[in-house]
Amino acid sequence: MALVALATRSEDKAEPYRRALELAGLEPVTFDPAAGQLLETVGGLLLTGGTDVDPALYGAIPAAATDMPDRERDDYESALIRLALVRDLPVLAICRGLQLFNVVCGGTLIQHLSNTEKHRQKSGGVPVHEVVLDGRMADVLGAAALPVNSRHHQAVERIGGGLVVTARDSEDGVIEGFVFPAARFAMGVQWHPENMTDDPNQARLFQAFAASIMTR
Repeated sequence: MALVALATRSEDKAEPYRRALELAGLEPVTFDPAAGQLLETVGGLLLTGGTDVDPALYGAIPAAATDMPDRERDDYESALIRLALVRDLPVLAICRGLQLFNVVCGGTLIQHLSNTEKHRQKSGGVPVHEVVLDGRMADVLGAAALPVNSRHHQAVERIGGGLVVTARDSEDGVIEGFVFPAARFAMGVQWHPENMTDDPNQARLFQAFAASIMTR
């Protein structure tokens, strides 16, 4: 199986991502900021959920609802994103991963959504709202709209340079996904598809990521 970097701070929370990657035929390797590995031995990068990105990285003052920053993780994973893009390694960014990817590309974040209750639901793999899809993301997931789970209180505000929005909440318009068209495969989603791999459409995201790694 092809090796893929699984960027995480917690092995326990990484397990669903690990299972989803393995189901797609990939072998995940933990990339933790304490170890500081680079990407020489892997064919792609998956960025996982976790604490809020440090607002200082996008020139903002922390809001009251914003987590204490894990700057070591922010800086390490930012470096991995930049390196992956330079090397044209496939990138799949989930939840916090999407937000950090956006910040690395010069974008900003909403630190606390006005409709937080809708988006911050720890439902596991149970869908709680719908996203509408277009462009390459619609092609990859095989649908123009999908029900998704949701557990975030922050979101993309200004989209980063070179990124194209490809998913939004069908009701409030919150950005739920984007692609980086200049790369062979670089995609971010705000929901947690790793908890929804029983849904064939959600599984297609990991399958497309794996295919892009295996065909390099």
